[in-house]
Amino acid sequence: MKRVVITGLGALTPLGNDVATFGKNLFEGKSGAGPITRFDPTLFKTKFACELKGFNAADFLDKADIRKTDPFTQYALVAADQAVKDSGLDFSKMDPFATGVIWGSGNGGMQTFEEQVKEYATGNFVPRFSPYFCPKIIVNIAAGLISMKYGLMGINYATVSACATSNTAIMDAFNYIRWGKAKVMITGGSEAPVTEASIGGFSSMKALSTRNDDAAAASRPFDVNRDGFVMGEGAGALVLEEYEHAKQRGATIYAELAGAAMTADAYHMTATHPEGLGAYMAMKFALEDAELNAGDVDYLNAHATSTPVGDLSEVAAIARLFTEKDNLAVSATKSMTGHLLGGAGAIEAIAGILSIKHSLVPPTINLSDRDPAIPGWMNIVSGKTIEKEVNVAMSNTFGFGGHNGIVVFKKFN
Repeated sequence: MKRVVITGLGALTPLGNDVATFGKNLFEGKSGAGPITRFDPTLFKTKFACELKGFNAADFLDKADIRKTDPFTQYALVAADQAVKDSGLDFSKMDPFATGVIWGSGNGGMQTFEEQVKEYATGNFVPRFSPYFCPKIIVNIAAGLISMKYGLMGINYATVSACATSNTAIMDAFNYIRWGKAKVMITGGSEAPVTEASIGGFSSMKALSTRNDDAAAASRPFDVNRDGFVMGEGAGALVLEEYEHAKQRGATIYAELAGAAMTADAYHMTATHPEGLGAYMAMKFALEDAELNAGDVDYLNAHATSTPVGDLSEVAAIARLFTEKDNLAVSATKSMTGHLLGGAGAIEAIAGILSIKHSLVPPTINLSDRDPAIPGWMNIVSGKTIEKEVNVAMSNTFGFGGHNGIVVFKKFN
């Protein structure tokens, strides 16, 4: 099969609205959490989130495009544009049917759905939905609009696998290129879930942290006092390219996408398998796909959302695959970015790629009292970034419905 490399990155995150700013704040261990500004959270138990800062869609899109799109699509368009520009690709000189888009989102146009239904329910006039209502809320619209912007006429669809969505999209794009069905794919995920319905729904499940007195310290994966995740928003985009195509045009290559895999827990609607069986097998299969061993992995970006049960099931999976003899560093960047749901895997993939590029492992912040259930040998990087040569980085994502998606990147040689 053909080799697949990453030649472009784009990021719109609670830590920064481009890859450079995101990376800088990530490695400096900064928190993206703060009071919710999208709506009045007074009636909610959780009053904070990891929102984008200083982002104005009007700086990137015209008024017509903004009117026709939900924020999750706007985030996708901005991040994808960053990645395309970063790649240096000129699609006008390529076969349009050899280029495509696979983009994911867990919720799609939640904000649009809320606004339109409220207007319908409370309006003192003949109810009328916007003619853009349906195309604004559907999950696949981001992939479609990205393809239209660049004239990409090849493979085009969306993936939805809850919080494993981005890795699902990346894996599918990876496969189509290595099977020879595409030369270039834009992939990633976006989410705009800081809405009343999303915050309210996850809050009612007791999935969100309620540490309102100290939002910056609320996301604390692996800490014994963790009490739930912090909602995040944004997008991450990657340009995947067939190696010979990238080589021929002299592209800058960030890393190689070496392997990927998915499994299902087949266990519970929302809870992860208590022994991490599905997660373990997905990691194992991804390494087999990459033709690598557990001992080859230098950095694991854990899914670790800061929920009491979820973190430990992932720890069980990690402990089953790796041993204290392995040179593995683990960290949970959701401690800084919050949880972007369907967009999480994309920005965490970028975090892994930046770790390879800079020989740095970002920290798990807010880890002040490590859960004693975690094996003592497990090297969870906390507090500050460490310098470490990273030749192989693995990124874990798990989603409601029992979806497990793993991607493995390695230093390009």
